[in-house]
Amino acid sequence: MTDREQRGRTASPNGGRVLRPRDWVAPVRAMTRRLNPDGLQRVPAQAGPQRDAVVDCALYVDGRRQPGDWRYAEALDAARREENAFVWLGLHEPELDEMTAIAATYGLHELAVEDAVKAQQRPKLEQFGDVSFLVLRTARYCEHAELTENSEVVETGQVMLFIGPNFLISVRHGDACRLAPVRADLETKEDLLLHGPWAVAYAVTDRVVDLYLEVSDRLEDDLDTLETEVFDRQSTGRIQRIYQMKRELVEFKRAVAPLQRPLMTLTAQMNRDVPKEIRRYFRDVQDHLSRTVEQVNSYDDLLNSILQARLAQVTVDQNNDMRKIAAWAAIAAVWTAIAGIYGMNFDVMPELRMTYGYPVVLALMLAISLALYRWFRRNGWL
Repeated sequence: MTDREQRGRTASPNGGRVLRPRDWVAPVRAMTRRLNPDGLQRVPAQAGPQRDAVVDCALYVDGRRQPGDWRYAEALDAARREENAFVWLGLHEPELDEMTAIAATYGLHELAVEDAVKAQQRPKLEQFGDVSFLVLRTARYCEHAELTENSEVVETGQVMLFIGPNFLISVRHGDACRLAPVRADLETKEDLLLHGPWAVAYAVTDRVVDLYLEVSDRLEDDLDTLETEVFDRQSTGRIQRIYQMKRELVEFKRAVAPLQRPLMTLTAQMNRDVPKEIRRYFRDVQDHLSRTVEQVNSYDDLLNSILQARLAQVTVDQNNDMRKIAAWAAIAAVWTAIAGIYGMNFDVMPELRMTYGYPVVLALMLAISLALYRWFRRNGWL
């Protein structure tokens, strides 16, 4: 055995062998070939990604992570040589050329690669040969001191999963759901990792849905605060904040509701791609998702009710203002009418020559005004 082969194999504490990364890097097939202006073919010289889009690449054998820093090509070769082994390759916002090189190595379909780069997809589950492509919308609650018409309440992102026979590739866009804690927690559960890539798919999906539940609970607090402010007579209750909350709720609903169909497919009895034991775990995730969808629908109805109540309050306030204006106009009309009559240029008019006519008329106008004011107050116009 050569020195290189000895470095590639190291005895494990339990008598087995632990795979070590080799010192060479396996070549990666190019998906496309381009011609230079001089007519010569140019083949990409670098097998791996040109920038650090790879967050982590790990090889798992019998539910245990193998030590060493693995390149994605040699990790896949090692997984194919071993039984009950798979690769988990984690990517963060890769570019097209990076995904192209990885897709050539792992045999990913070009349509799925394009979706993974653009990251503008609805939650869905597609099958490309023996590779499943699962798209998840992630969500995270944004802390804010108070709700305004410009507050960002829900931040969304995406996670795409390529699930193959002996690999799983996770592509994350945005920071709404980080996968490092998922990996760390899953590596402590060797019994679960024994089920292969679908165990990782379950763990990631479970984390995404758990974040849905957290966002849903925090949104309930915001809706309670908003409802209290709307029905508080001392508060202005600007309607712009209600519309802003509704926009944020719609964005969250777009992330949550479409995921129901992919989970139904994953938990179906006729689905033979997902191990039977993992299907049970996915059913638990589906229950949590159903609860979240019900909460979001109820929040939407409640927000519509709050909006209608606020619009009704605005209408009532406007009617009250119009009644006050009409009441004061009626009081002013008494003075205007009497003063207008005595302002006519006639010589023969009642009380023109009366010594106390002027104060009497003023007293009469004041008395009528006070009577009208008391009447309007008693009827709730003032």
